[in-house]
Amino acid sequence: MHRRRLGRTGLEVSEVGYGAWGIGGSGWLGAEDDESMRALDRALDGGINLIDTALGYGDGHSEELVGQVVRARGETIHVATKIPPKNGLWPARKGTRAEEAFPADHVRACTEQSLRNLGLDTIDVQQFHVWDDDWVEQGDWREAIDDLKRAGKIRFFGISINDHEPHNGVALVRSGAVDSVQVIYNVFDQSPEDELFPACREHDVGVLARVPLDEGGLTGRITPDTTFPEGDFRARYFRGDRKREVHERAQAIAADLGIELDDLAEVALRFILSAEEVSSVIPGMRSVRNVDRNCAVGDGRGLAPELVERLRAHRWVRNFYS
Repeated sequence: MHRRRLGRTGLEVSEVGYGAWGIGGSGWLGAEDDESMRALDRALDGGINLIDTALGYGDGHSEELVGQVVRARGETIHVATKIPPKNGLWPARKGTRAEEAFPADHVRACTEQSLRNLGLDTIDVQQFHVWDDDWVEQGDWREAIDDLKRAGKIRFFGISINDHEPHNGVALVRSGAVDSVQVIYNVFDQSPEDELFPACREHDVGVLARVPLDEGGLTGRITPDTTFPEGDFRARYFRGDRKREVHERAQAIAADLGIELDDLAEVALRFILSAEEVSSVIPGMRSVRNVDRNCAVGDGRGLAPELVERLRAHRWVRNFYS
């Protein structure tokens, strides 16, 4: 597994990380703990040394599973987690104040809870799970982050940028207050390249690329006839005519590149890793099969420049979460 530097943190992280949203517990996105633990172990066997979780994933259950595996391994594994907004607004809403979403006492209390869930003394990267750039100069959250760093409870601070709003984080990056950003970046949504990536490059801020396969839309496996298990959020994400739209666009990419649909996921991940600003891509992995396929991409090879340029023509920014 090839490694990259997570910006100015100096952490050397696997270029494929483990997105732990889907392992939040039985009934959470269809995950079962036994399979989740096998997938986590297999990922670490495959060279992954970065796991991204959150206090809000299965009400802390994802963190608990991650902590069990990390403690049992006895090796250097970097854990990133996230603090949910106190006001419960997902994504952050314009007009709300930093004091409503991330007051200092909430930041400290959530960090302590995550440390208990993980069973660890230190969190490598503590992130805010939503963000609004109006908060850069608001509230007392920076004081709490500085206190947690001084106490050794967190090493670095990051944010998870609102869905499809990469511009809404540029001011924070330029402020120097953040060490890493997590953002949606994939073949469809290439908009982080416009403003965010140049800012991260200038200020040496690490980038974690999330939703790299568009919740399955860039795997080639979503068709107009695809059905999802009861409770699976993808039923809403791909509601209406969206499955047909995604399927047609996936077919168009495969035809343009002269590849089979089954190879689309690998190409989509390699497209992301062709961006030098990206420190790690963090696909969700709930099965050993997915782990093996995703780990194979972390060999340090991006796409040929001509393929990257072809894929740029398939940019399709839209918000299926809304």
